[in-house]
Amino acid sequence: MTMTAADAEILRSVLDPWIAAIDAHDPEGIAELFTEDAVFQGLHPYTVGRQGVADYYASQPLGLTAEYRILETRRPASDFVYGYLSVEFGFADGRPTLPVLIGVAAQRSGDDWMLALYQVSHRPGL
Repeated sequence: MTMTAADAEILRSVLDPWIAAIDAHDPEGIAELFTEDAVFQGLHPYTVGRQGVADYYASQPLGLTAEYRILETRRPASDFVYGYLSVEFGFADGRPTLPVLIGVAAQRSGDDWMLALYQVSHRPGL
């Protein structure tokens, strides 16, 4: 595993609010964590931009929860951090937990970091 504490902290600065907004079923709040031109690939066809992110999360069921673990980070430039995550999405209606892998890229925007890329895939073997 390759990861620095500083890079993991940068990702957490975006991912923790992402979790909180998922828990609150706040699609617009989630979208605000993304750059205006973010490439977003959930489990549906990809979109570009915040509106697609908001629409995707608005379509998710109430009571959706998420827990993540950062598996890898890379920093190819001072204002960019890539991350590879293991995520468990939970459902209030009793459906089985959905385990996925997510690749993200956080980009510095002034003093803040925002998600510029988000790509989900099913875990192998599931």
